[in-house]
Amino acid sequence: MMLAIRKLFYLLLRLPIKLLVRCKVVADEIINSGQLTTEQPVFYVLRHQSASDVLSLRTACKKANLPDPLAPVNVDGETFSRLLFLEKPKALFNWRKPQKTTAIAQGFELLNAHANNEELDAQLIPANVIWGRTPTKEKNNTNVGALLTDQESPTWLRKFFIVLFLGRHTMVRFSEAISFRHMADKHGSDEASARKLMRIARFHFHRQIIAATGPRLMHRQQMFANLMVNPAIKRVISEEVKNKNITEAEAKKQALAIMDEIAGDYRDVTVRFGERILGWLWNRLYNGIEVNKAERLRNLAQEGHEIIYVPCHRSHMDYLLLTYVIFQQGLVTPRIAAGINLNFWPAGPIFRKAGAFFIRRSFKGNRLYSTIFREYLSLLFERGYSVKYYSEGGRSRTGRLLSPKTGMLAMTIQSMLRGIDRPLTLVPVYLGYEHVMEVGTYHKELSGSQKKGESIFGVIKAIRNLRNYGKGYVNFGEPININQFLNNQVPDWKQAIDPIDPQKPTWLNPCVNVLAQKVMTSINQCAALNGVALVSLILHATENKALTKAELISQLDFFIDIQRAAPYHTELTIPNESGAELLAHVILLNKVTINQDSFGDIISLSESAILELRYYRNNIIHTFILPSLVCRLLERNAKISQDSLLGQTQRLVALLQTDLFLWQSVEDVEHQVLAVCQFLAEKGIVKQSKSGAWSLSSDDDNRAKIRLIAECVNETMQRFAIITSLLGQLAPVKKSELNEKVVAIAQRLSVLNDINAPEFIDKKAQSTLITAMKDHGYIVLDDDDKLVDSSTLSLLKSSVSNLVDIEVLQSIVR
Repeated sequence: MMLAIRKLFYLLLRLPIKLLVRCKVVADEIINSGQLTTEQPVFYVLRHQSASDVLSLRTACKKANLPDPLAPVNVDGETFSRLLFLEKPKALFNWRKPQKTTAIAQGFELLNAHANNEELDAQLIPANVIWGRTPTKEKNNTNVGALLTDQESPTWLRKFFIVLFLGRHTMVRFSEAISFRHMADKHGSDEASARKLMRIARFHFHRQIIAATGPRLMHRQQMFANLMVNPAIKRVISEEVKNKNITEAEAKKQALAIMDEIAGDYRDVTVRFGERILGWLWNRLYNGIEVNKAERLRNLAQEGHEIIYVPCHRSHMDYLLLTYVIFQQGLVTPRIAAGINLNFWPAGPIFRKAGAFFIRRSFKGNRLYSTIFREYLSLLFERGYSVKYYSEGGRSRTGRLLSPKTGMLAMTIQSMLRGIDRPLTLVPVYLGYEHVMEVGTYHKELSGSQKKGESIFGVIKAIRNLRNYGKGYVNFGEPININQFLNNQVPDWKQAIDPIDPQKPTWLNPCVNVLAQKVMTSINQCAALNGVALVSLILHATENKALTKAELISQLDFFIDIQRAAPYHTELTIPNESGAELLAHVILLNKVTINQDSFGDIISLSESAILELRYYRNNIIHTFILPSLVCRLLERNAKISQDSLLGQTQRLVALLQTDLFLWQSVEDVEHQVLAVCQFLAEKGIVKQSKSGAWSLSSDDDNRAKIRLIAECVNETMQRFAIITSLLGQLAPVKKSELNEKVVAIAQRLSVLNDINAPEFIDKKAQSTLITAMKDHGYIVLDDDDKLVDSSTLSLLKSSVSNLVDIEVLQSIVR
């Protein structure tokens, strides 16, 4: 009888739930990929025994191709409900005693069934139905706000309003299934084990809700009040009064003005509205957004980590895309450090309400500002908010990663010296695009045009020019636990913890520099190869920036195959499409020019496309440096011993590590070089003699295969050749003078050899190589602190000279 009434009740509720509820499904990898086996019985555990939760779960199960939660399950001839509920709803009136669910009894019965049947392995999927993503507030004075944010075992009346107001923002979060077999074997099949299972599920759901909605939300004015009583800020205000001869009221007014300039004003309604707008925008702009390793974020949040997102910075679109992806993964959006240049109307107020806080380009000479900003960042960490900042400090104009700015990382570690309990974890993020909308502006700026400030007119112009930009890529790299990092770098770092006034220890700057390099290296490790970047890399390696269609397809397949055989890193994502499919996609994006003759199609780059596609080439050039070096050495030597091949590659990769943020150790380089050689041998391109020496095969077609990949490293070797040649002529010389001469020669070579590459003549890039050569002992300082060549420079010079065309060497000498 009760079962029939319940079925009727669900039937009557189905229509209003269908009208009021829109379910977003977020599932762990094993469920999302369809790998969960349904051959064994499947059960669901929910937080609340609620009809609206069950019907929403039913909709989500249908989307995820999971069993119907309302269908009964037969286990060894006994019928079970597929649903286990942790709590019943609260009574409408307090005088009624809260009732308990049958979850523990049902769990005990299922564990007991596993004790009696060794082949049984039922799966229990935690299914968390989260109504809205509204965080609870520190001081919630509105009845409606309290009604909606407090969703712990709501009464049926409260649940009615929750469904009414938040139903269209419902998320169903499927977690990895728990094996009843594992529980029975490891913890036993008694009632205590069943209770433990339900406790784990309850804690699991609590963590998920915090991850989805965020910690308690502080009002902006509450933050200001909290900061004004901060000891460090109080002290710097006192110093301002004394040093600038102003009143305390004036100093406090300045402090409040700075807080007002910096602080975000997070509103979940802005985020929800932004999700709809951005969903429409991505569908208009992109053919799809590919997201990889997002489960790392959910695992970190589940384990209680404070997540700090550290992405590369290609475009203003980064702010929107990454925030949108994080929200789509079922996590609360982070507080974003945005440049003060974005604080213009109306974008500034909108960004601020979406969680952005604004940062000036420089803190130099303004102790009040730097102290307030540091303490604001610390407050965010202390309160448990996730944060996102760009360690490059600005957008890359060349497509390569910029040298990191270490200020935010230093302030992050200083925040830890206050004694924050939860672990702080950096998540490097690679953002890639098949089209960056500002790429034309970047080239104008690199050519000498003045950088224009952001404004509403620029936004309107950008909106008018919206078109299909291909695909976007968001790859989450290997997390870096700062606590563990410090334990490895500075074992006694915890001695510097001071909850009131953390000082700047002597180890901070060196440690931050190592961490910054590790972050950038991790971003490059999880790069995404795509058709536009690969086509750009290949065509830029040709003399006339053109290939026949058949040759280009063949080269695309070859470049992809070499990465599959000897990948740059296991985190690298490699396209599944063939070369022909990738090229067809690039042609649809109008990135290349097609000319036809009687022999077929010729794919080439126009003058403007040469500049534009250089950007995407630079996004991935680091992933092909090692195979390019190997092929260059094989091409330039009739026969080369394995030791020489390894030694020269290891030497050059080590010098390029800082410039290109490469990750490989000496051992990794050896492993990858041998993997590349093995691949080339299997393709019949190279052969190894009995003595172990490597050489190219006599087949001209096979030799031609590696010509283009060998050419990818050409410009980098030219930069080395300039430095080694000039140092021999000018030593002893000051570093600044050498750097100026190197840039001047690079500019001359770029004209003579038609190299239209901003990074080739970049002063910072040349300086980085000079510093790397000094760090590795090829350049040393004399008694007057001038640069001179060491005894090992001749070895490097000989190796580099062999890899550079003779015409280029002659141009450098002249």
